[in-house]
Amino acid sequence: MALVSPDEESLVVAKANRLEIYARDENGIALSYTRSIYGKVTMLERLQFAQSPTEHLFVGTDRFMYFTLSWDNESQQFRTEKAYVDQADKTSRDSQTQDRCYVDPTRQYMALQLYDGIITLLPLIGKGKKKGPSEALSLGEPVPVRIKEFFVRSSCFLYPRDNSDVAPQLAILYEDNHQKVCLSIKSLDHSLGGTGDPGSATLNDITARDDLELGASHVIPVPGPFYGLLILTEMTITYIDNMTKEITNKPLGESVIFVAWASIDAQRWLLADDYGRLFLMMLVYGDGGEKSIIVDMIGETSRASVLVYLGDGLLFVGSHQGDSQVIRIHEGATTIVQKLDNIAPILDFTIMDMGNRSGEAQSNEYSSGQARIVTGSGAFQDGSLRSIRSGVGMEEQGILGELDHILDLFSLRSQDSKAKDDVLVASFMGETRVFQFSADGEVDEQEEFLGMSLSEGSLWLCNITGSRLLQVTSSAVKILDLNSGITTTEWSAKDVDGITVASANEKYLVVSTGRSEAITFNLDKDLDIIAKRSFSQQGQISCIHVPTVCPGTCVVGLWQTASVAILDINSLETLQEVVMSHDAVNIPRSVVLTQLIANEAPTLLVAMANGEVVTFSVNPNSFDLSSRKATILGTQEVIFKTLPRDDQTSNVFAICEHSSLIYGSEGRILYAAITAEDASCVCSFDCEAYPGAIAVATPKDLRIALVDTERTTHVQTLPLHATVRRVAYSPKSKAFGIGTIHRELKKGYEMVQSHFKLADEVMFKELDGHTLRNDELVESCIRADLRDGSDELVERFVVGTAYMDLNGQDVVRGRIMVFAVTAERRLSLVSETPTMGACRALEVINGNIVAALVKTVVIYSLNSPKLDKLATYRTSTAPIALAVCGSQIAVADIMKSVSVVTYNPPTHPGGSHSLVETARHFQTAWATAVAHVDEHTWLESDAEGNLMVLKQNVGGVTADDQRRLEIVSEIRLGEMVNRIRKVDVESSASAVVKPRAFMGTVDGSVYLFALIADSKQDLLMRLQAAIAARVQSPGNVPFNTYRAFKNSVREAEEPFRFVDGELVEKFLDCPAITQDGICKDLGLEKAADVEDMRAMVEGLRRIH
Repeated sequence: MALVSPDEESLVVAKANRLEIYARDENGIALSYTRSIYGKVTMLERLQFAQSPTEHLFVGTDRFMYFTLSWDNESQQFRTEKAYVDQADKTSRDSQTQDRCYVDPTRQYMALQLYDGIITLLPLIGKGKKKGPSEALSLGEPVPVRIKEFFVRSSCFLYPRDNSDVAPQLAILYEDNHQKVCLSIKSLDHSLGGTGDPGSATLNDITARDDLELGASHVIPVPGPFYGLLILTEMTITYIDNMTKEITNKPLGESVIFVAWASIDAQRWLLADDYGRLFLMMLVYGDGGEKSIIVDMIGETSRASVLVYLGDGLLFVGSHQGDSQVIRIHEGATTIVQKLDNIAPILDFTIMDMGNRSGEAQSNEYSSGQARIVTGSGAFQDGSLRSIRSGVGMEEQGILGELDHILDLFSLRSQDSKAKDDVLVASFMGETRVFQFSADGEVDEQEEFLGMSLSEGSLWLCNITGSRLLQVTSSAVKILDLNSGITTTEWSAKDVDGITVASANEKYLVVSTGRSEAITFNLDKDLDIIAKRSFSQQGQISCIHVPTVCPGTCVVGLWQTASVAILDINSLETLQEVVMSHDAVNIPRSVVLTQLIANEAPTLLVAMANGEVVTFSVNPNSFDLSSRKATILGTQEVIFKTLPRDDQTSNVFAICEHSSLIYGSEGRILYAAITAEDASCVCSFDCEAYPGAIAVATPKDLRIALVDTERTTHVQTLPLHATVRRVAYSPKSKAFGIGTIHRELKKGYEMVQSHFKLADEVMFKELDGHTLRNDELVESCIRADLRDGSDELVERFVVGTAYMDLNGQDVVRGRIMVFAVTAERRLSLVSETPTMGACRALEVINGNIVAALVKTVVIYSLNSPKLDKLATYRTSTAPIALAVCGSQIAVADIMKSVSVVTYNPPTHPGGSHSLVETARHFQTAWATAVAHVDEHTWLESDAEGNLMVLKQNVGGVTADDQRRLEIVSEIRLGEMVNRIRKVDVESSASAVVKPRAFMGTVDGSVYLFALIADSKQDLLMRLQAAIAARVQSPGNVPFNTYRAFKNSVREAEEPFRFVDGELVEKFLDCPAITQDGICKDLGLEKAADVEDMRAMVEGLRRIH
């Protein structure tokens, strides 16, 4: 649609509550904009109004609201043309199929299908005869029309014949009460009402058929010259002429389940089926004038949810179950031009890494963004294992060799005429090594290079003006001529007890000596000393930086006073000084003054010995320091290296145990974890063979890599071509246990087979597999430390299954299987036990297995090769998920919410084990997942997209009160959560929030759940309310309506004691005047209060 520009077509894609706008480029499509709205998008349609040069976007949400948007190129935001209209009707039954919207070909009406038996008609009307922007066409008021067809499979407006005054006609494909598939064609009779009256409409039957195949799924309107409709069924494609009622059938030869279609032109369509096959369908005239249908399979794609023909032979395949694709259509064939990663639906996931390798669910607050989450994503042939890490990606280009204990790296140009670096220098404790790169990437280590001193380590190396090279070692400063390799100037540091720290730009060099003295050299005048200053009272200088911004200054960090000073480089007099810490041990270890944000004041970054990074905004005229912000990156000292960007700004690589990239974006300084494990030093190395690269030294080697300029989400894929139903991770075996369901079509029959597989964590490849019985499905899988007949714990994978017992009364049975991983990394089945029902969930408690069966929770002990039943608990209906904390087990019931049972081991030899219910949530909820998040507190998700925090009322007056799980927080997430995984994070006492769990949803989202510190709860909830009141969403949908709890039993008016982090983070996107207004609404009047609020919200953003 022409949304952004009247001359440019854009593709609009809806993902949950986000709208993504793509533009065509040479590689397919490129993401131009992404915006969130208050609601899960269920419908999109394009509308063209008379006075608008661009098309408008019609958006419908899952809360039965709709609104129209246009694009404002000046603000780069959506503009609401028609505010939301609420079509919610509690007396009507929600549509049993998907919500639909479509516009009739004459562009007079739009129809919505939200409820069974009702079509909502929206007239496209004018507002008078006058011309001008205010008189443009618009959507009229909704008019509900009753129809007798309830279970509608597909519907569409039909094309009218040229110059026809016939009323618009609507074709409805539906299933009647006798499960017969029927077709009804109706004519629309609509009359406009007066002021305030939406008018009335009826749909009158014209044609009806009840002899269609049971597999009929879609009706497609056919424009001229054929005029009529196509009906897609599993075995036949049928064309019906709308005038003559002539029928043309095309048998398909085998069963095909069509799921999506797109029109190429008036006679050609693209069809997609449930198995990812793509068909080209043509409606043509035969030699005798008869109509015929031609259908050819032209390729395979991801299983399509929607098809959009982009023109020029390009097709967008939007897939919910796999990666979306851009396909180029050739003569009878297709080529995949582009893939767009999609991790939906997330059926299960595990937290493999939280910034360290210590095991499952282990972390600290400094490794935020380093979390590696591995998901079971997609379905059937599109199923895969996805490794997801949010951070700055680093792609390795090559390894120079095993070079250990590198202290620093420098990049040089061997000739002044070269535009790119071609020399990489590594400094060691007692030597300097030089590596020269050719244009094609060949590397040659130089034993001698331009007269450089290679027998000692280098403190600083850089090219300077006049085809010269500057080298600083602990004993001397040298300037060398690039053309002759002759040392033109040298200054010895013998008389000042050596050089300890150095930094330079193209004009000045500043060094610190062993006598606590700073010296400034003029590089344009052959190392003339222009200033000296003793810092004996302040102690030794710990770090120096000579910036390219703020010319005529340098920055030093001081040991004794733990302060940072900006000095005049010509006199070394202090221009500005700030004490960083009153702790004698916590001193500045690295400083950088650079331009992080374009068109803003320069930023001073100070790295402290305790792993803290402090930033200041520097006034380039007065050198005043403001906007102090502190961020903890690690527990050890941080070292800075600047990485230049193309826009005259720089990024800063912060090297520590959890390295980060510090960069500016949208007027803010952002920190992003970088996938550079064990980096000890880095430098920019923009060479001809590796443009834009960096050099990275680790304790073991030296490598060349490309690094992103800002944070993105990195997805690594292991295609399994099967549904990954369950995932478990073993840190000891460094492998994943994966339960899969494979589906394929053989001679028209669907064959399903389940496996349990072992996959390597690093190479992401399959190591071994175990095939389950025919028609047996994987239901659950965990990694567990079990007591196998002894007090010692052994690591095992436990798998629960389900199958239909065909020998009995067609009841569901199951198995529990226990696997060991051998030294050869193979699976060994050590135990299996049949169960009386499907094993839907598994957990481990006290070295024993907890299994959720139909209406029963059972505890088993492992005594290879058998499992012994220890205790049972009878549930309300069917347990769907389990969570264990200590001796407590939370049981999520598919209909009856959550109950908590306590496991009591025997207190004396020969005693019995028991499970006793100690708490219950007595409301109805269709639970999907549960996790323990705090003492006596559990997080529950339901099938209708809600989250509830349940807390046991242990302080209740009566025993019944004490057994109650009460709702202490609730919110509507809008997406169904399939899995909640608890995380244990060591948060500081001053932390605003404490991360407690990750959640994976059907729509492919991964959410972080955190508990708010008691002291910040009121502030954040009031901040949320203030932002919601001032920040309008597209369509002007109220925030409280969007996030209010809603299920089939009750509906709240607003979220209860829950804060939406995405909304709170919008505070940073607001203009300064809006931020001031929000803070004033909270009673925060001072400028420092606004700055503190901004710092707090930035800290919240860095958590994820």
